Amino acid sequence: MAEEADGGVSSRAERKALEKAKILQRESEREVFRLVGRVLKKPEAERSEEEAAVLQLHRDTVEELCRREVRRNLLKRKQEEVFDDADELKSKVRELAAAVKQAKHFVVYTGAGISTAASIPDYRGPNGVWTQLQKGRTVSSSDLSKAEPTFTHMCIRTLYTEMLVKHVVSQNCDGLHLRSGLPRHALSELHGNMFIEVCTSCSPVREYVRLFDVTERTSLHRHGTDRKCIHCGGELKDTIVHFGERGTLEQPLNWNGATEAAKNADVILCLGSSLKVLKKYACLWCMNRPASKRPKLYIVNLQWTPKDDLAVLKINGKCDDIMSLLMEELNVQVPAYDRVKDPIFSLATPLRPEEVDSYTRDLISPPAGQEDCSGDPGDQAEATAVQGGWFGRGYGKGRKKKKAA
Repeated sequence: MAEEADGGVSSRAERKALEKAKILQRESEREVFRLVGRVLKKPEAERSEEEAAVLQLHRDTVEELCRREVRRNLLKRKQEEVFDDADELKSKVRELAAAVKQAKHFVVYTGAGISTAASIPDYRGPNGVWTQLQKGRTVSSSDLSKAEPTFTHMCIRTLYTEMLVKHVVSQNCDGLHLRSGLPRHALSELHGNMFIEVCTSCSPVREYVRLFDVTERTSLHRHGTDRKCIHCGGELKDTIVHFGERGTLEQPLNWNGATEAAKNADVILCLGSSLKVLKKYACLWCMNRPASKRPKLYIVNLQWTPKDDLAVLKINGKCDDIMSLLMEELNVQVPAYDRVKDPIFSLATPLRPEEVDSYTRDLISPPAGQEDCSGDPGDQAEATAVQGGWFGRGYGKGRKKKKAA
């Protein structure tokens, strides 16, 4: 027994000694990286003989730091915004217009970049939500109830009414495509719609369109909105698909419409999307076909995207500017957004009396003379910065980082 006890003590001592040795080794490696890094920052002509000897002694570390620097510079270049000059823009848009005219099945993919003109920040731009959070900065809030369809939204809707666009696939949750007047069957909102909550207990799933952001109490894997279905009493849920989730709702996601559109497309225009998420949806790119039989890809974005090398044409410009030039080339007039014609007011389901205090987000103001469908909670006028939900989740993360610092 004594021998077994001694063996146990010896074994623990050996493990501790091994762990200590690993810690010391890691610290030694970090010190070498710091030392070599300081030397590399100096111009070669200013390095002493001792510093040159350090670099010679630690060649592997030098090579690794150089590789890291190359990767950092490449990432920085990918995050930079690039603008084509005026003449180049006109030439590229002329080429895009020709493709639109010749297309038999033209499909549009949209990202956050088409909504920045509505004061909704994008995600990966220089001032985007994720960019700011990665830098440890807080993100300024946006009053999403004040957002309205942009010129680009109205262009896309007009191209649909002109029978040039067959389908729109959007990863935006802001509901602005719906509010522009684009028909539901022609739209796939792959990541949900902030104005729609559903009862999944009903069959088929029952939708409730609201005039406010229904996601203030929801987050990743938590989709209950604290309201009940008026038909079965089941808990209503938002329609948002967060990172790490798989969307299964038929509407508003409309995956069947998106995959059918991709299958039939001969031209795809990507507007304002980094494509870092959309590229993961293989069914949208027909990658199982030979390259010559895939849809022709046109991209409008200010930053690099992972699909640039596959694109027939990359246009570096703001979406509204490009769409303005495109509509001129196509000789198509674009009506301005008219709040009176916004479909959301006719689609909206009124709240029951007991539900008027169930939200604090601002309402989309109905047109003058039109009845308010959602009630008026007493604390709505005192609504503070956007928190929680599909867009506010990042705000909370930013506040925690700042507080911890």
